Amino acid sequence: MAPIKLNQSPNSAAKSVASSTEARILVRETLRVTANLASPPLDPLLPTISPAAPHATNLGILENQFLDSTSRLICCEEIDGRRWNYVADIQPSGKSKNGSIRALCLQTPQAPIDEMMSFIRSYVVPEGFPDSVTPSYVPYMTWRALKHFFGGAMGVFTTQTLLNSVGVARNKATPGAIAINWILKDGAGRVGKMLFARQGKKFDYDLKQLRFAGDLLMELGAGVELATAAAPHLFLPLACAANVAKNVAAVTSTSTRTPIYKAFAKGENIGDVTAKGECVGNIADLLGTGLSIMISKRNPSLVTTFGLLSCGYIFSSYQEVRSVVLHTLNRARFNVAVETFLKTGRVPSLQKGNMNERILSFPWLKENPIVLGPRFKDAFQDAGSFLAIEPLFDREKYIVTYNQTKGKVYALLKDQAKSDDILKAAFHAHVLLHFVRSSNGAQNSKRKQVDAFSSSVPTTTNVEEEIAASCKMVSNSYEIFKSKASEQGWVMAESLLNPGKARLCHR
Repeated sequence: MAPIKLNQSPNSAAKSVASSTEARILVRETLRVTANLASPPLDPLLPTISPAAPHATNLGILENQFLDSTSRLICCEEIDGRRWNYVADIQPSGKSKNGSIRALCLQTPQAPIDEMMSFIRSYVVPEGFPDSVTPSYVPYMTWRALKHFFGGAMGVFTTQTLLNSVGVARNKATPGAIAINWILKDGAGRVGKMLFARQGKKFDYDLKQLRFAGDLLMELGAGVELATAAAPHLFLPLACAANVAKNVAAVTSTSTRTPIYKAFAKGENIGDVTAKGECVGNIADLLGTGLSIMISKRNPSLVTTFGLLSCGYIFSSYQEVRSVVLHTLNRARFNVAVETFLKTGRVPSLQKGNMNERILSFPWLKENPIVLGPRFKDAFQDAGSFLAIEPLFDREKYIVTYNQTKGKVYALLKDQAKSDDILKAAFHAHVLLHFVRSSNGAQNSKRKQVDAFSSSVPTTTNVEEEIAASCKMVSNSYEIFKSKASEQGWVMAESLLNPGKARLCHR
């Protein structure tokens, strides 16, 4: 049977094609939705920020940056060199869900060793280091730690020696007698500390010298404590003397600590610098104590051990105070600055001036050829010499003279003298001393050291002419010296020259 042919109109054919197209679209959409439902959802916690423009995202709401269709980047944050992104879940209405903000760290977690180093740094260096302190902070803390290490090690041996000498280890004394001796020893130390505290102002004038002298005194006290092993019957007097010396040294260390830390602080962070500095000292002290305990179990030679530890302690102390860079001018640093200026026409930098300062020049030694603020009877032996030079200083608040008998230059201060007048008087005294020494050309050519205290002062037969010449030089060079010193960073407004208390009054 032949197939029957059906005739279709054009309209019916077009409708069939449209129906088939709609069917294919419907099937495609169904398959796409099914695939999206079957696949895992996009991680909304992965931010898509271009690394080529890390600074393109600023703090605040970022309008056109989305992590996916449901998460939004809110803001960026940086703390201690680490960057964080904050994202929030967005509802279909465009509003964020409550409590949906999450913090995402953009850096990989630190290694354990880096975490440990960061923890240690938080205890031993000030916040913002190294920008928060001066460059001299690191060498100072290095030598300070080494000094405390030797000091902690020595403390074990001195304590052991004291206990043996008082009779604790050998049971030669009753507990009551031991306690009384120990209390008397500590009481004597406190009395010595109290009596020495009246010298407080001198700690500002000669900070480095007294700091080093205090450390020497500390070692002397330790040596006396060890001496009790050789003379146990003299325990009380020896222990009292040693404790007095060590407490005086403790006063010196405490009084000079704050000015030193203040010199390191660049801002208002002296508390942070002090706390971290003391932490470094305590850590080094504990390490030295632990090492000394292990060494003491082998019963080493007491004399040899003390000698080695003392050398290390004193050397570290000397380098410690030498590494401090102070901006103020005391007598030692002022001497370096003026002597350099008179020879070269330049003022030394802070670093060079502090490095050339004499640490072993103790204030109580009367070796200074310049006396600032003396009494009139010490400077003049006859009225004629005073009346001859007095007109030269009518406009000044001081009088400078040279005593041929004593070989010293005296700068007498008038009662109206202020801080700048005292500084000018000291400068004039150095100029006069330079003129007096230059009067002997042969000796002056051989003298090459900057230190003005090392050579003897030559006499001169015409003191008045030298004083007159020095007045002319001071009037022309004093302001130049002040200007150059200020350019180098020296603080000229406040000087620590420690003048005497005598003042000349109007007649």
